[in-house]
Amino acid sequence: MGEHPSPGPAVAACAEAERIEELEPEAEEQLPAAPEDHWKVLFDQFDPGNTGYISTGKFRSLLESHSSKLDPHKREVLLALADSHADGQICYHDFISLMSNKRSNSFRQAILQGNRRLSSKALLEEKGLSLSQRLIRHVAYETLPREIDRKWYYDSYTCCPPPWFMITVTLLEVAFFLYNGVSLGQFVLQVTHPRYLKNSLVYHPQLRAQAWRYLTYIFMHAGIEHLGLNVVLQLLVGVPLEMVHGATRIGLVYVAGVVAGSLAVSVADMTAPVVGSSGGVYALVSAHLANIVMNWSGMKCQFKLLRMAVALICMSMEFGRAVWLRFHPSAYPPCPHPSFMAHLGGVAVGITLGVVVLRNYEQRLQDQSLWWIFVAMYTVFVLFAVFWNIFAYTLLDLKLPPPP
Repeated sequence: MGEHPSPGPAVAACAEAERIEELEPEAEEQLPAAPEDHWKVLFDQFDPGNTGYISTGKFRSLLESHSSKLDPHKREVLLALADSHADGQICYHDFISLMSNKRSNSFRQAILQGNRRLSSKALLEEKGLSLSQRLIRHVAYETLPREIDRKWYYDSYTCCPPPWFMITVTLLEVAFFLYNGVSLGQFVLQVTHPRYLKNSLVYHPQLRAQAWRYLTYIFMHAGIEHLGLNVVLQLLVGVPLEMVHGATRIGLVYVAGVVAGSLAVSVADMTAPVVGSSGGVYALVSAHLANIVMNWSGMKCQFKLLRMAVALICMSMEFGRAVWLRFHPSAYPPCPHPSFMAHLGGVAVGITLGVVVLRNYEQRLQDQSLWWIFVAMYTVFVLFAVFWNIFAYTLLDLKLPPPP
């Protein structure tokens, strides 16, 4: 995220436009629909001389006079950030940044200056919360390493929209599994059924030109043991992450892991098919675990060491099952059982793109230099894999198993 010369952190005063209107209800009729014009009207009310600046004192007065209408945690953050302006003035550009709904990279620097003015009371210490409020607080402590982020998320989260992406993907995977189980008459180790690979969703090296297979293979699983571990991991980890970071970001990491998984198989295990959602699941879980390790002192989730151990044990069990199955005598020779390389492709995405997504809560990814570096690396890998799939199989004169 690029920083402005003057410290102007982009902080949302509220989650929705009507909360900004609450600051000056008498001006509600004058406010145009465009957000910048909306904020310009508010700014001009405190800058009658059109100097382009208002004092931080006036900004504090605005916040304090309407403190009952602001979420208490957001009010604390806004006051601290206003106080962090050493020159005592806020220019029009900084005012818009303060009132926008996304925070810039300079937020962290500014909050370090203003943090001593914030209440020391942790969100975890608040009493009298309802069940839903305790759930939101729990999610905040499970996924966010900084108290100010946790407070901000706690006050902003409305469950609208709900974490639909991970729930929808999981339901589709279960539905396809049940359908295949009924049609094949087999639920355990479905992959050993002679007709299993005939499904049009499975990635098969002979059918790699059918591009949809690089993504749709996630709806096919080797058996109930394979599906069960993946579903548990993506619900326990993916749903809380989506509640905090949103469907777009989590969906991006998940899909990137899925595509990287199938492409990794096509490059490193060229004769094997691939099934299962492990690429996407491992991308999310590895990103989450890496985020916990990198922010160990700030993560206040209970039993974080135990939780990491359980996640690693589940991942190891699922990966070990995949390795065993890959080298187990195939039920339909000469085609081998599905590859385990998709797991490693998902991990690679998780510790690169995934870590950047999870560590930048409420900050625009496109302004992060590290984000562009990892996007470039991912793009280069995808292009390499595409050309590899076009030319390498012919150049290597590789003998592929017959199509299903």
